[in-house]
Amino acid sequence: MKLIIHDLGPEAQERLSGKGEQVLYADGKYAPCQGCFKCWTKHPASCGIRDRLQETARVIGQAEDLTVITGNCYGGYSPAIKRLLDRSIGTSTPLSTYRGKQMHHTLRYGKHGKLLVKVYGDVSEKERETWRLTAERNAVNDGFAEQQVLFFATKEEAEAAEA
Repeated sequence: MKLIIHDLGPEAQERLSGKGEQVLYADGKYAPCQGCFKCWTKHPASCGIRDRLQETARVIGQAEDLTVITGNCYGGYSPAIKRLLDRSIGTSTPLSTYRGKQMHHTLRYGKHGKLLVKVYGDVSEKERETWRLTAERNAVNDGFAEQQVLFFATKEEAEAAEA
């Protein structure tokens, strides 16, 4: 399954639905992660907060390819995207293993294909370096075989670009 997570606005939801089997719009109208770890222990991969992101870890965990379309916020994900991704900690387990000679949490759903991050807005060269490192570390942590970061001046360009 190809999953697209975006912060482009509700009008982009339908346009993106043809590009992925599932599309999540990060509008920020949901609770932030509470750090309770119930998604690890009490009910694995299901968040204890009862809102529309309750099953986000399952959706992200079962995706073969993940595309994240986000505005640049000081070299990081937009707040709405970051809040959504924080709620997906249940894609892993509390147990640890070595991947690439580094300690990481065991993946609940196994390995994935590609993580593609499309960043739009004004991005400095230093922020580009930060984005590349973030995507690389997210890919290792979440079990993606490959990752790519693309930069665009506008959100329309990011939405339209194929990769």
